[in-house]
Amino acid sequence: MKIALINGSPKGNNSASAGLLADLKSHIGERAEFTEALLRKAAVSDEVLTELNHADVWVFAYPLYVDGIPSHLLSCLMQIQKAGGASGKTAVYGIVNCGFYEGIQAETALNILENWCAKASLFWGGGIGAGGGGALSQLPDVKNGHGPKAPVFKALQALANTLLEKKAQENQYVSIAFPRFLYKMAAQMGWRQMIKKNGGKRSDLGKFNFDDR
Repeated sequence: MKIALINGSPKGNNSASAGLLADLKSHIGERAEFTEALLRKAAVSDEVLTELNHADVWVFAYPLYVDGIPSHLLSCLMQIQKAGGASGKTAVYGIVNCGFYEGIQAETALNILENWCAKASLFWGGGIGAGGGGALSQLPDVKNGHGPKAPVFKALQALANTLLEKKAQENQYVSIAFPRFLYKMAAQMGWRQMIKKNGGKRSDLGKFNFDDR
């Protein structure tokens, strides 16, 4: 079996999406062959299209953007569909990470990918909505399924077993095993540090300039 790991984050290889795909790959190990694709812009190269057409399974990982899929990735999906080449036997799975604490916030983004599969005549195998995405890259690696990332670890392990059999699963929505109020405090601290680093003030966080839309 050949599995295409498709990173749809505009942040690229230093993103939570990249980390989730790496964790999934570790669960599968040598039981499959891998090809990896990075879709950071609104275009798919011919080389990537060729690689996808030779894969049995596609796994898309991407961040939640306004309850949906990032616009550049939507453009890529349209291009992939138009190019054709994949058959109904190609199985597609999705992993969505969101800054919200609750993984269920990714439900619409997974539904969009499922609807695209129906339009493109591809097999939809289900996916994972991972809450607390803002902390995933900051948390230590899980050892034997323990620690704050344990719920995500177990969901990825289940997905690995499912996709190796090219079966479908119900979407799983999980959150990191970390208190919600502490996650919120850490996020707010991060925003304050970021705006200060970029020359702004804490009070600017509550502003919105309609002229900059």
